[in-house]
Amino acid sequence: MQPWNSKTLLLAAALLDAATAHTTFTNFFVDKAPQGDGTCVRMSNIINKATDPIRPPTSQDMACGVNGEKGVARVCPANAGSSFTFNFRDWPDGSQPGSLDKSHMGPCAVYMKKVDNSAADNNAAGPGWFKIFQEDYDNASGQWCTSKIMANDGKLSINLPTDLAGGYYLVRPELLALHQADKNPPDPQFYVGCAQLFLQSSGSSVPKDTVSIPGHVNMQHPAMTFDIWNGPKPVSFPQFGPSVYKSGSSKRDIETRASQLKQTIGLKPEGCMIENDNWCGITLPSYSNEAGCYASSQNCWDQNKKCYDSAGPVGSKGCKRWESYCTSVLQACKSGNFNGPPSASSFIPAPPSGLAKGESNSPASPDNTGQQSDDSSKSKDETPTTPSSSGGDNSAKDGSVNTCGTNGGLKCASGLCCSSHGYCGSSSDYCGAGCQSGFGKCSGGSKHKRAHILGRAHAHLKEWKA
Repeated sequence: MQPWNSKTLLLAAALLDAATAHTTFTNFFVDKAPQGDGTCVRMSNIINKATDPIRPPTSQDMACGVNGEKGVARVCPANAGSSFTFNFRDWPDGSQPGSLDKSHMGPCAVYMKKVDNSAADNNAAGPGWFKIFQEDYDNASGQWCTSKIMANDGKLSINLPTDLAGGYYLVRPELLALHQADKNPPDPQFYVGCAQLFLQSSGSSVPKDTVSIPGHVNMQHPAMTFDIWNGPKPVSFPQFGPSVYKSGSSKRDIETRASQLKQTIGLKPEGCMIENDNWCGITLPSYSNEAGCYASSQNCWDQNKKCYDSAGPVGSKGCKRWESYCTSVLQACKSGNFNGPPSASSFIPAPPSGLAKGESNSPASPDNTGQQSDDSSKSKDETPTTPSSSGGDNSAKDGSVNTCGTNGGLKCASGLCCSSHGYCGSSSDYCGAGCQSGFGKCSGGSKHKRAHILGRAHAHLKEWKA
């Protein structure tokens, strides 16, 4: 019997390539209460590409992302009308701050789909999706929806409709980054995922204005080539997909269906002590002799292996805690203490904190449309960082919010690249095609992130060998 942290090494190594990527939906809050990292969330099983965008918009992965047809074990409950906050991360395991690169500006939407079983496979792509939220460019504040998410630490909050029929749903956030849409060929970048939800509701509405995903947009739609850099102001973004469903719609817009009032699928297992995304460490069998002690210890290590085997992009923090507990059980057996199992209380983490007051990014309007007025008197251009002098040094901490080159004339801070549109940063979007070499470097994007992940991998390797 031995620790299974070799899986940790694989996870850390797999994240190397993801360091140059973008964002992913990792966890969510219901009425400001955290549901857990990766819990009830369908995520990519290709860890080193977990934050990559979905291409093209007609891909089957547009429904719930890569591996999105694979249901997870847990289904989280929420009440009709509850606030629902999605959290996006640049680093899926939360090891470093950040949600989305500042250049990745564009609209947001949230869709839902009623299903017979949220945890079942092969129920994402296809018809039945309806939209409950959308927001694009806010002419009053001069911000895209994604920019508001970045300013809110990666969080997007909406209210669930109040009159939907109760039962099982998939809830799908959709971010569209348009920073490369003006290229040839255009490269609109979608970031999507799905939460598995049981809606506790006495309502009976089932929206009829639904679409198939993929199918709600294609590359011929003007939104896919929308130029966020050189377009006229005020901005008028071409919408795609269905109209936003509003609670209390007229009867001709809805069907009625008997509500399911009790959740029976995807519940938290009884005896669950420590969690890691959708895995649970279950209370060990009690024992009072040597054989029972070692049998219980083996049970612990078997569970630990399943935890590491199932760990995804959000990491294996819970597996490490369970591993420490298993070590304590084994040590007790070796020392002749055959009455147990020992308490796991010291290994159980404190409950994660919920959203602070005012932290959730409330919907722009009661009907979740988030659409802004086109009143030009309220519009304003995006304001770049004001240069102190021509050719100066843009020395923000990471450079991603500062301008350079053709967008102000400044040079980026040391080690950063100046993108084709004049923004400082370190990802491939800054250091790749069109990079302005006279105002920063133009290769080796995100090496600082790779070094960080590699250091973590080496640390785990040293620990494991010890």
